[in-house]
Amino acid sequence: MQFVNFLSATTCFFLLLISIHLFFAKNGNRRQNILLSVLLFSRFGQVLNSLFITTGNSAPLSIFFQFFTPLYFAAPACFYLYITSFLSKKPILTKRDLFHFIPAVLAIIHILPWPGLAPIDWNRITSELHAEGYLSLTAKSGLFPSYIHYFFRPVLTIAYLGLTWLAVIRSRIISSGEVSNTAQYWAIFLLKVATFFQLLGLLPILLRNIGVPMENAAFMVINCTALLLILLYALHKPSIFYGFLLVAIDWNKQEWREKVVSDEMSAPEDFAISDLKAKALRLSTKKFNLSETQISLYAELIKKEMEENSLYLNHDLQIIDLAARINIPVHQCSFVINNHIGKNFRDWINGYRVANFLTQYPVLADKITIEAIAQESGFKNQATFYNAFKKEKGVMPTSYFSQELSAQKPI
Repeated sequence: MQFVNFLSATTCFFLLLISIHLFFAKNGNRRQNILLSVLLFSRFGQVLNSLFITTGNSAPLSIFFQFFTPLYFAAPACFYLYITSFLSKKPILTKRDLFHFIPAVLAIIHILPWPGLAPIDWNRITSELHAEGYLSLTAKSGLFPSYIHYFFRPVLTIAYLGLTWLAVIRSRIISSGEVSNTAQYWAIFLLKVATFFQLLGLLPILLRNIGVPMENAAFMVINCTALLLILLYALHKPSIFYGFLLVAIDWNKQEWREKVVSDEMSAPEDFAISDLKAKALRLSTKKFNLSETQISLYAELIKKEMEENSLYLNHDLQIIDLAARINIPVHQCSFVINNHIGKNFRDWINGYRVANFLTQYPVLADKITIEAIAQESGFKNQATFYNAFKKEKGVMPTSYFSQELSAQKPI
């Protein structure tokens, strides 16, 4: 039992540490960090409550079980939005996405101490959870009946897991072998991990139905061991651990980007690359100086990748992502953009975004604001859009459209 408690405490420590770090991290995408933080914090709550259940300690369970209940119901939506944002070319959390958190709001209503409710029997809840887990919970823990835990919660989790797999399948990333950048690889990896843990959660039910008893302590050991092994795996993938879990590295620094891209390029590819990519790889060298043939080839490849896949619509796009997609070192990718195309990477992709904005504005101007159209065109915030537009066109958007309107009026 001491080993189980130690293993659970260790798992809780790492889950809490990473979730808190993600929530307050200044690097990376703020929205994505918060979504993943909620996921890991809810998993921390599950392990912590399991620890209280195993020890039969109902006093802290009465507090923490209620505290983490809304997070349990928010986690499936957070998972779905987190994964699909990596697959979409427009990773924007819209007002419509907030409807995914209705179950979490209902869970908050459930745990509120409403007047007139009968006292909650936490000793009975602890014994039931200790016996067969929350899927067999019959005692009420709040306003709604007990099936909010043993039926609605697993159905919600499985439904969102299915929706996430459906989004991945529809994107055809796996079938077409296009998991070519770190973000998409991480999304697929996390989806497989979540599927594994969901199937693991159904294991005790399956074993009981076939007459094989399984102690809650044994299930905790398997669960915690799997979590720690996954964390160890992430530690050996710098682009995953530092890019999505720890978020401690400034990925704009040249030396880190070159290291990650070179590591990913050294791995065997599981999909066929085009003749253009193969030719570029054969010409690639570790030296910074490039021949005119190489520069022209890389420039063609870079532009083709950017335009055909509309990468500029991703407002978190970094040069490391572009270099990884076309399998060339980051420093060479940066050199070609700066010296052959004639712009730095940020100004270059902002040019695409401004062009996309000008295309979309006449269609969407009557429906949404200029700022919303700019966001859909890939700009991360309002200030970046206005600065990029003025740099590209010489005037602010309102002045630009006023000039266009004046030019169109007959004399």
